[in-house]
Amino acid sequence: VCRPTMQLSGILFSLLGWVLSCLTTYLPQWKNLNLELNELEIWTMGLWQACVVQEEGGMQCKDFDSFLALPPELRISRILMFFSNGSGLLGLLLSGFGLDCLKIGERQQEQKKRLLLFGGMLFWISGITAIVPVSWVAHSTVQEFWDENVPDIVPRWDFGEALFVGWLAGFCLVLGGSLLNCTICSTEVHPSSVHYAVAEQQDQCQHL
Repeated sequence: VCRPTMQLSGILFSLLGWVLSCLTTYLPQWKNLNLELNELEIWTMGLWQACVVQEEGGMQCKDFDSFLALPPELRISRILMFFSNGSGLLGLLLSGFGLDCLKIGERQQEQKKRLLLFGGMLFWISGITAIVPVSWVAHSTVQEFWDENVPDIVPRWDFGEALFVGWLAGFCLVLGGSLLNCTICSTEVHPSSVHYAVAEQQDQCQHL
């Protein structure tokens, strides 16, 4: 009972992490900027566009004109988040065919274990490649925020909500991959084998 439950939990955590990773990729709130001169406007920056949120006019966004004009952390973050989403999707497909509850390939347990192993490793890779870009952007934001060369009157960027979503996505993906790989080490005990072992033990006791 424990092994299918762990497999199902691993798949659900990984699926949640993959959805959050895709959401993090397209959210425009990687960085937030609140202007003291106009507190009714909040500027946000993501991997694809910059937006301004106004209390009366809603949100207006503008896509970045050039990929090469972006800061290095945003350029690399685009690539890593795409890689995270792709490896997470591939991990879901492989590990899904390796589940014990799936009757397809029931007699090929070794191949199903390999699929679970590859799927779990892909979830680890997906989780790490989701944590790295959001941590890099967070680190550069902290450095810019405490830069002494910038005058105090200049507004500074702060953490956006997308960074926290990305950290949660990476944690869920790593946790889901770990649960799936833990089930590979466990041995599945069938009820028939348990019944046979109990009957054999009773037979030995009768002979004694």
